[in-house]
Amino acid sequence: MSLHDHDLRDTAGSPVGFDHSLDYVTVTVGEQLLGLPIARVHDVFITNRITVVPRAPSEIVGLLNLRGRIVTAICLRKRLGRPPMPGSADDKAEMVAVGVDHGGEAYALIVDAVGEVMRLDRSTLEPPPVHLDRAWAMLAAGVHRLSDRLLVVLDVDAILKLDMPAAA
Repeated sequence: MSLHDHDLRDTAGSPVGFDHSLDYVTVTVGEQLLGLPIARVHDVFITNRITVVPRAPSEIVGLLNLRGRIVTAICLRKRLGRPPMPGSADDKAEMVAVGVDHGGEAYALIVDAVGEVMRLDRSTLEPPPVHLDRAWAMLAAGVHRLSDRLLVVLDVDAILKLDMPAAA
């Protein structure tokens, strides 16, 4: 079913078949395919204008201005415990970001790449495997086994739950 099938409705006015599927915006960190629930994603954009925040947790890259709104930029690579991307030391480099909201605040998840919107059957969602890296398992809502790889579905609320340093 494509995204253009939104005209198909049941007697209650709900889209036919949509209650049996889950939609994700796919992103990659390293070679791993990750899924962000589409309902949580507000923007996908490229930025190179980030203001560093002193004494912020290492996962917070800084702040950026997105159409007049101050957005906290979080490096998903660091949040998942991955080493920095080669060549990412250049603070003028463009970064790919996915905009999400949490508790009335705007965040940008900095990722290696953004893929496509993927619709998967709800019945194929499984709990995170027991052998999944502990840091990843704490941030995963589940997985879908695709024909060629694993799609790790991220829990946006868990990703944005950062240990903030105590105020001085």
